[in-house]
Amino acid sequence: MPETSEPDLVLFNGRITTLDPSNPQAQAVAIGEGKILLAGDEAEAMALAGPRTRRVDLGGRRVIPGLIDSHTHLIRGGLNYNLELRWDGVPSLSDGMAMLRRQAQATPPPHWVRVVGGFTEHQFAEKRLPTLDELNAAAPDTPVFILHLYDRALLNQAALRAVGYTKDTPNPPGGEIQRDAAGNPTGLLLAKPNAMILYATLARGPKLDPDAQRNSTRHFMRELNRLGVTSVIDAGGGFQNYPDDYAIIRALHADGELTLRIAYNLFTQKAGEELEDFSRWGRMVSPGQGDDSLRHNGAGEMLVFSAADFEDFRQPRPDLPESMEGQLEAVVRKLVENRWPWRLHATYDETITRALDVFEKVNRDQPIGGLHWIFDHAETISDRNIDRVAALGGGIAVQHRLAFQGEDFAARYGTEAAERAPPIRRMMAAGVPVGAGTDATRVATYNPWVSLAWLVTGRTVGGLRTRPPANRLDREEALRLWTEANTWFSTEDGKKGRIAPGQLADLAVLSDDYFSVPEDEITHLEAVLTILGGKVVYGAGGFAPLAPPPPPVLPDWSPVRTFGGYQRRAEGMRRSFVAERVNADAACGCGSACGVHGHAHAWARLEAPVRDQQGFWGALGCACWAV
Repeated sequence: MPETSEPDLVLFNGRITTLDPSNPQAQAVAIGEGKILLAGDEAEAMALAGPRTRRVDLGGRRVIPGLIDSHTHLIRGGLNYNLELRWDGVPSLSDGMAMLRRQAQATPPPHWVRVVGGFTEHQFAEKRLPTLDELNAAAPDTPVFILHLYDRALLNQAALRAVGYTKDTPNPPGGEIQRDAAGNPTGLLLAKPNAMILYATLARGPKLDPDAQRNSTRHFMRELNRLGVTSVIDAGGGFQNYPDDYAIIRALHADGELTLRIAYNLFTQKAGEELEDFSRWGRMVSPGQGDDSLRHNGAGEMLVFSAADFEDFRQPRPDLPESMEGQLEAVVRKLVENRWPWRLHATYDETITRALDVFEKVNRDQPIGGLHWIFDHAETISDRNIDRVAALGGGIAVQHRLAFQGEDFAARYGTEAAERAPPIRRMMAAGVPVGAGTDATRVATYNPWVSLAWLVTGRTVGGLRTRPPANRLDREEALRLWTEANTWFSTEDGKKGRIAPGQLADLAVLSDDYFSVPEDEITHLEAVLTILGGKVVYGAGGFAPLAPPPPPVLPDWSPVRTFGGYQRRAEGMRRSFVAERVNADAACGCGSACGVHGHAHAWARLEAPVRDQQGFWGALGCACWAV
């Protein structure tokens, strides 16, 4: 037992999974000065306790290290969280539409009802999206924008009027505004495969004021705390400009109000100016700059726009331009010169092959070893390229995008290809560092338990099992990818990710036992107590008095105030919407086939400059396709 001063906190009577090979299980944890002092039996921990030590009885609950998301878009997502009606976890389209109708009545002009990712039609009992007629009936006057994955978006007639789309509005490169026989926009926008059409419009929507953005970010962090998340790596994103759009997160950090640890990457914002971006940022910030709460993590996931391979699996794989290698090489050489780690969005093996050619060329005279560089996604990476990544010392961050798009991937590429998408076990066998994350908020949900369930079961949220046992993980392996393995991706190896003496005291007490609940119950887990650096940041039930109360949600009409975020199975819709759902089902005619089957999107503020094509769509290749 280590010599130590009196701990601040002792948690006891728990089933503690430490992920420390020398001490895998414990009953109690002693915490002092933000770090783990001891993980052991109850008597050992209590022997350290003194008069000022807070003692918390865990009631036999499972405890795990705090979860770490190695690829998400927290900073951008936080600025918008309070604006968004989340369909994450909603079991049926009827429930989702009941939520939408209620929110449409509460949303004041000029704001919109926005459902921005985190769900798929495959999760709904009806296995479809709403028709445009249903959307217009649900909200005849309030603009509505629904983003589905990276393939399409739906907007109602009120949103079409607000954004000013007409028969004269041109299609942007790689996108389509669906039109009726008279040439008028119907309300369906399609990425074919470039999602610029979706995000250029989204970026022009009404924004929250700075005070509300701050409030929104705090509520988004608390939502992640509710799910047991204590750290994230932020992968930047389209329209996430540095340093301007980082002001809110930096203010929260300065005021001690971050309830997550954040390592952030910088994402270039304009095609043709990527090298200038990274050269300028290299003079402003360096990797690791910051502290354990907020620190810079390097470049990406967009390095050059010519290397962006869009992951709309309903569309054929895009071919990258011949200019890609030269542009990527110039940026990578600058990053290596400044010793910046990088991450690169790469869905397809063809992209990875060409990028590795560049990395190997640079490595011959500018060694990249030790830089913790990363491929993100890598759904179709080949065995040969996995070995090339290993030889160059790179890592691969995988996300549960195919939990939401597995049906579409299998339909295009076949069940055999889907079985190894991505080939996680082969990556691990090659010795490549592998970590797990979500790629939230615009495609997959931010809920880590959906990812953990996908890693363990191989099933999509729609129930299709795409991955066989040989490419699944056991529960401890999956948990390691969500904890200690992810510390490599922020160059924080050994600092967190385990419940072990000397590591940061980040942990989560769970609502049920992850290791024994049936597989189909994993997605319903959450935390009842989340601790960051020894401080309680979230508590539920009997643990709620230990946590600081959340601030009131701003604005008061926010969907978060009414519905929260990821929908708990036993609450929400059935309690609030059963009567409305019965009435709606009788009226909406949703038993008939969906004529559009898919559906669309578009939204912006009232003064969108539709007469100025460049001003409206943004520069070709601008980051609005955003990951």
